[in-house]
Amino acid sequence: MTIAGQPDRGGLADRFGRTATDLRVSLTDRCNLRCTYCMPAEGLAWLPRDEVLTDAEVVRLIRIAVERLGITEVRFTGGEPLIRPGLVDIVSAVAALDPRPGLSLTTNGIGLDRLARPLREAGLDRVNVSLDTLDRGRFAELTRRDRLPDVLAGLAAAAAAGLRPVKINAVLIRGVNDADAIDLLRFALAGGYELRFIEQMPLDAQHAWQRASMVTADEILADLRTAFTLRPDPAHRGGAPAETWLVDGHSARVGVIGTVTRPFCGDCDRTRLTADGQVRACLFATEESDLRTALRAGATDAELADRWRAAMWGKKAGHGIDDPAFLQPVRPMSAIGG
Repeated sequence: MTIAGQPDRGGLADRFGRTATDLRVSLTDRCNLRCTYCMPAEGLAWLPRDEVLTDAEVVRLIRIAVERLGITEVRFTGGEPLIRPGLVDIVSAVAALDPRPGLSLTTNGIGLDRLARPLREAGLDRVNVSLDTLDRGRFAELTRRDRLPDVLAGLAAAAAAGLRPVKINAVLIRGVNDADAIDLLRFALAGGYELRFIEQMPLDAQHAWQRASMVTADEILADLRTAFTLRPDPAHRGGAPAETWLVDGHSARVGVIGTVTRPFCGDCDRTRLTADGQVRACLFATEESDLRTALRAGATDAELADRWRAAMWGKKAGHGIDDPAFLQPVRPMSAIGG
């Protein structure tokens, strides 16, 4: 499959000179939390089981991405990837690929206390754990589950297992946990974790996102600077989504992912595979490319690779959140994978 102007072999290039080398793989759309900025209290209509890629299908598509398309980093996401029964086996199979990609996982941390060591032994390199507050009451309010102790246990287990750097992802919601930034950074510094604040994005299932409720990158940094001295990180950012700062007096960094107010689309190096086998060129894409149907119809590795290249070639220049014509994706974050 060749598109005019697109090379029919090689990596995952697009029309704007970007090449995707970082693959985000959603292993399930299901989650054991009900975060208010992600989904309603009653949850969502989950994907039918027969539409979700099998473990073998997931590994095959990742192998194609690594061997044929130049992917060097693979991050497992969800929903909540720790509830995928075959997770450890999938990690082990991907870690055995040649060339071996870097392997990471984004999780809410529930169950990580049990799985951190098996995942490390299977080949996982590091984890990102979502934690929006250290206040147990606010945690229960935000997630609709009283599970803060489980998340803290998961963080400690990840560090003990050597899944370093252990990163914490935090989303601040105005009027809810926007006063927690300083406490979160103090906690991260004390525990040896790397903290990343993420601007709330229009990816909630309820489509209730409002810019006014979003705590911006500038506001987060201003708040942190009331308690810490921050210096710009001289390290080259590359395609990383986080802008990072050195925290004076500590051998640590803090980052802010300003997807909305400080977009980094021009350096984006990511491609996404959903749990049901759809390629997404952008987190905010309104179109997807189906690999599952072709895979199950007997497509060869070369044919699947070509379909993936074609999907990425059509990637837009930017997410367009500030465009009046912007349309929020139909899929919420839990069904896309972060």
